[in-house]
Amino acid sequence: MTAKYESTLIFSVKDGEENATALKEKFNELIAKNGTVDGVDDWGKRRLAYLINDEAEGYYVFYTFTAEPNFPAELERIAGITDGVLRVMTIKK
Repeated sequence: MTAKYESTLIFSVKDGEENATALKEKFNELIAKNGTVDGVDDWGKRRLAYLINDEAEGYYVFYTFTAEPNFPAELERIAGITDGVLRVMTIKK
């Protein structure tokens, strides 16, 4: 049984926006491999509300997808151990 999810990832831009774009593609492929990507909303580089790891800006990407109930936890686990990911938040619609 699948469900719809929304996930927001904030990538570091200290190594350049090219690195953030590569991370965006990596997570897009990961979601597509484990479910169906319904949409990717690339918000781009924005100022953070507060410093995260001494960084004032981040690259925001908003994914909507359909997947099995166990995948969002795996997505957050992978994001947590990936260099360049500042924050991730996934919710069930």
